[in-house]
Parts: sequence; structure tokens; C-alpha cells
Amino acid sequence: MKRIYLDYAATTPVDKKVLAAIMPYFSERFGNPSSVHGYGQEALVALDRARHAVADMLGCLSQEVIFTGSATEANNLALGGVVHQALEKGKPVHIITSSIEHESVENPLMQLAQGPNVSVTHIPVSRDGFIDLDKFQKALTGHTVLVSVIYANNEIGTTQPISRIADIIRTHNKKFQVFPLRGISRRETSFKSKVLFHTDAAQAAYYLNMKTDELGVDLMTLSGHKMYAPKGVGVLYVKKGTPLTPLIVGSGQEYGKRSGTENIPGIVGMGEACAQIQENKEIVEKIKKLRDYFIAEVLGKINIASLNGAQENRLPGNANMLFKGVRAQDLIVMLDGEGVAVSAGSACQSKALAFSHVLSAIGLSEKDARSSIRFSFGKYTTKKDIDYTVAVLVKLIKTLYK
Repeated sequence: MKRIYLDYAATTPVDKKVLAAIMPYFSERFGNPSSVHGYGQEALVALDRARHAVADMLGCLSQEVIFTGSATEANNLALGGVVHQALEKGKPVHIITSSIEHESVENPLMQLAQGPNVSVTHIPVSRDGFIDLDKFQKALTGHTVLVSVIYANNEIGTTQPISRIADIIRTHNKKFQVFPLRGISRRETSFKSKVLFHTDAAQAAYYLNMKTDELGVDLMTLSGHKMYAPKGVGVLYVKKGTPLTPLIVGSGQEYGKRSGTENIPGIVGMGEACAQIQENKEIVEKIKKLRDYFIAEVLGKINIASLNGAQENRLPGNANMLFKGVRAQDLIVMLDGEGVAVSAGSACQSKALAFSHVLSAIGLSEKDARSSIRFSFGKYTTKKDIDYTVAVLVKLIKTLYK
């Protein structure tokens, strides 16, 4: 049976060049990078090389790249690390986020908000999934210490105007800076909290501008397995000077921000994947054309179909489709039976009974949310794959929609 994978937003296969770079570090160059002997130093060189490759992609200092075990861990470190640092000062902590964040941002924030002196404001989004910038600007206060807004949504693919959000934060930070009074030293002066900006860029890294200075972010999350590197490795970019309390403590690896022996094979793979991304413009354009072709074919041949999320400012590989009146889970199982792998949304939530909070946030009813499927394409997707999938969809919809 023909097998077609259209769930690249859930995970990607390890690229062949990435795999080749990784293999020696399992059994030949297996040293601990903290060891001083030759085996350890060999691993340390590989670690440093990978760190520089990530830094080159981000346009940042290598010391600002912190390797973690996943994007989920990186998000938890960004949020918890900043909040715990702020709480140590004994002041109220206010956090702003969007209503369509990944669970690895949403759930840590819910947990943090259960503690004393922490509050979270969720900014609504439009039907297309764009954050309301006016409401965001009005939500900023003198107690706001952190903003976390996803760069590209994992379910509907909408990309947020990260640099515009950063500009609003910069203006706010200037406005709320309190200058010292005459006769009082700058050290004795009480300053309002500086707002830090974090973005979860796990879905964006393979496709969008990742230069941290241009985006204006203080913290940014990456995921290895969303960009043709292995699972079990992530990155948190931490701008130099950003206060961050480590969540995992031990021997002080990763500049004291994430202890634990580094996953050298995974990190080597992450570095190789980042190096390749800088040369993938043609691949991204191919994926975008396939996505547009798929959407046009589905909308043209299935009259109960509609697109969730934005037409423009959308990830090149994402097409979230609503099939009115059809149970998504039934259609997904039937598609799998025909050799086509897709999902209802976030892979991290696929087994949960609750319907998508993202689709709810853009205004879909529970019934419509449960009738929506995410098709996500990657660099190995072909036009033949799309044509086969559309043909199967047309056949199955006729079976389900009577």
C-alpha cells in the first residue's frame, strides 16, 4: 500500500546528512564533553561546533545558545526561569501571552499563576489567528515582566508579527523607566520591571526569519525534531544579560542554565540541521506551492471544506481544513487506512478528549473544531502525494457525508 506522510508539523524524519553527522557520536566519539581526556575533548569540540552553527542561524553569540532536552523543556525554562527570578525580588509578576499558545507554554503559565503574586493575561486573536495588538499594548503594565507569543502556530500555521510586538515592548520599556531624582544615586532608584520577550519558534525555524536582533526577542525556543534533526534535543536562545533562574541544577553545564550531561548526538544533529536551513529557500518555496495547490484542489472539489486560519502570513507547510459535518477522527483513521498520515492538530494533544483550544480561540464551535484536520507538508512531499491525497479525500468524504 502507498504510504504518504502529511504530518510534518508533528515531527520530521531525520535528514540523511544529519543522520550521517550524528552516527559517530553514539559509539566511536562517545566521550563526555566535561571530561578532560581526548574522548571528552572530542565531544566538546563537537558541542562547540554545533553551538556555533545554531548561533550563526540565529545571528547571536554562541554563549546565548542553551541546549535542552526538548522545546517543551526550553519553554518551561524560559517561563519559569524568568518568573522565579522576578519573584525573588518580592514584587507582583504579570505575564502576557496569546490565546493560541502551545500546551508547553499554556500549561506552565497556568501552573505559575496558581502561586502567589503571579497573574497571566491572555490576548485574544482574530478569526485568522492574529493577536490583537491594541489589546496587547493596553495589557502592558508596570508589573509586566514577560511576554510569550508563539511565532507560528502549530495547528493553524498563522505567523505572528513578532518584530512589531517587540517594538511595542521596547516603547513600553522606555515609557516605564524611572530616572533617578537629583541627589539619589541610580543604584538606589526603584525601576519598574523591564518586560522580556519570549517566542516559541519551534514550528517557525525551518521557514521564517530567525535573526534574533531583527525579531527583537530576549528568549526563543527551537525544536530539533521539527527541523529534520532528532527528537530529544531543543534550544533556548537567551539574550546576554537576561536574568534566568535554572530549573535543572547540578554540575552547571550550558553556562549554568541547564545542568546535565549534554546529548551530543542530538546536539550534533541540531547543529547540522541549522547549517542546512540557511540554504533551503528553494525547498521552502516548493513546499509553499504544494500547500497552495492542495488548498485550491480541496476547496474546488469538496464543497463542505473550508480553510482554518490565515490565507497569508501562514507557515508554508500548513493547511488546516474544516470538513463541515464530518468527524475528524473518523476521517483520520480512514485516511490512514488508505496510507495517508495526518492529524487533528497538536501531536501533543492528539490523544486528549478536549477539543482544540486554538480552534476555539479563532471562533470555531466545538462541532466544527472536531471536524478539522491539519495537513502539513515537508521537503519530501511531492505533487503525486498531494494528488493521491485529494483523490482519497473526495472518495472518503462521499462515504462519510451522506
